[in-house]
Amino acid sequence: MMLGPGRDDAPGEAPVVIVEEGSVGIVATRSVALPGGLPLDGGARLRPITVAYETYGELNAAADNAILVEHALTASAHVAGRHRPDDRAPGWWDVMVGRGRAFDTAEHFVVCSNLLGSCYGTTGPSSIDRRTGRPYGLGFPRITVGDMVRVQHVLVQRLGIRRLRAVVGGSMGGMQAIEWALRYPEWVDSLILVATAARATPQSIAIHKVGIEAILGDPHFRGGDYYGEEPPAHGLAIARMLGHVTYLSDGWLWKKFGRRRAPADPAGLRTLFEIESYLEHQGRKFVERFDANSYLYLLRAIDLYDAAEGYGSLADSFRRMRCRKAVVASFSSDWLYPTYQSRELVDALRANAVDVASHEIQSEYGHDSFLLEHEKLTPLFRELLAS
Repeated sequence: MMLGPGRDDAPGEAPVVIVEEGSVGIVATRSVALPGGLPLDGGARLRPITVAYETYGELNAAADNAILVEHALTASAHVAGRHRPDDRAPGWWDVMVGRGRAFDTAEHFVVCSNLLGSCYGTTGPSSIDRRTGRPYGLGFPRITVGDMVRVQHVLVQRLGIRRLRAVVGGSMGGMQAIEWALRYPEWVDSLILVATAARATPQSIAIHKVGIEAILGDPHFRGGDYYGEEPPAHGLAIARMLGHVTYLSDGWLWKKFGRRRAPADPAGLRTLFEIESYLEHQGRKFVERFDANSYLYLLRAIDLYDAAEGYGSLADSFRRMRCRKAVVASFSSDWLYPTYQSRELVDALRANAVDVASHEIQSEYGHDSFLLEHEKLTPLFRELLAS
């Protein structure tokens, strides 16, 4: 499904959804520099920091019509439109952003920034460490979801925004949205949380562990100092194949591939089935566009996230929130962030008098449903924003 930078956070071969009517058209990724940097949750201070972002629509006179869209693990700030007329596909959530779409740019100022630690324009492990003149590599400080949100907070202030009409996130993006409402409660009017959770589960951490070990064990990893050399492509491809499986569902895999055999493998072991060829293709595509160190850092940020940390319960933690409304949506076939985790969010929000619309959407696409089921999600988002 995903094509180009930031468009591979879902099953690459699920239906491509492109809707031209209402498109934001040709857009550009911009950046802002924070020369003094910012303190991080781990105690270090990272400086300088560059933040890549895109905006769509216009900020109103009251500076309170902004919607902040948070992206998932390996996406980018490029949510909507095309960077060039000949782009093969638009931004990763293009179907949701534009005139007449869920996030209507005739009414709202839509913002998305690339995550701290990523490799699509915001400072991360592949950025140059001014102290050494070389990429940070594993010298980059450990980062958290909270650090990502702290950087975004500075960005939205630089853009002149005074209040966020909504903070929206799917998957890891939902964790950032939750953190926004906890760290900066006076900023957030409403939350839209899709296929996400308040914390990483042991299952998720275990899956990440296998991918991390594949990267660290690649002979080309070189302790993270592989820039300018052959990268740890094999380990990164394995990590991505494993992660990619978690985005899919058993039903979709049967429908798409079944047990159909791949072209004969001379060795008879490596690739016997079409699903294996598909995963190999996804691994190759990912290696071409993403940095292995960034993948490690972002996986660990997910693993460390727990919105209830330091509090007796999630409901206790959510007492810090001041948002009035929320939409929480899960998908029937999502086993990466299953519905029970969305229900935990709903219960904690309602315990703190937040007006929550909760939905489990029937879908065959697994975790990737949040990128593909735009027709089912759009009316839910519109209802919240209209209210």
